[in-house]
Amino acid sequence: MAVPQNPLESLASGLNTLSLKELPPVQSWNPPHCGDIGLAIDREGRWFYQGSQITRPGLVRLFASILRKDPEGHVLVTPAEKVSIAVEDAPFLAVELKAEGLGRNQRLSLRTSLDDWVEIGPDHGLRAETGAFGLKPYIHIRHDLWALASRALTYDLVALAVEQEIDGKAFIGLWSNAMFFPLSEAEAGVDEA
Repeated sequence: MAVPQNPLESLASGLNTLSLKELPPVQSWNPPHCGDIGLAIDREGRWFYQGSQITRPGLVRLFASILRKDPEGHVLVTPAEKVSIAVEDAPFLAVELKAEGLGRNQRLSLRTSLDDWVEIGPDHGLRAETGAFGLKPYIHIRHDLWALASRALTYDLVALAVEQEIDGKAFIGLWSNAMFFPLSEAEAGVDEA
């Protein structure tokens, strides 16, 4: 009699042919939904399986490569199955900033906790919300997946913020790739908490 496979191992084994050099085409896969197996990502970008943190970076990177946001919520998807994953805030955490140039010629690149770099611009926008603890910047990673800026990174971003008028209204925000990304109205100020 075969021993039943752990759902996490089943998901991982369905990925054994994928290479992390390129992201798999998860947007085109439409396998059946197999339910919830107890996967979660907390506000700090840590991944958990049934309450225990997944500490193998390679496994986390592999699962992150098959993460997708559907109308019903976040899922991990392979060609054969799809499982739900609970995401506390954003699925990724942005942790490091590299800034080059000044003003409108500035280019801002951000590193996620999974060591992926994105450059803020037309393909990787920046938006901000104000939460209970102040400013919460988010960086678009891919499709409808975002990274929350860590508190330290938020301080770095605010340090580079400038005032810019848009349609007669003053905003505080950031320039990157000749695009201005507002963080808040100038009157409100920026509280990075």
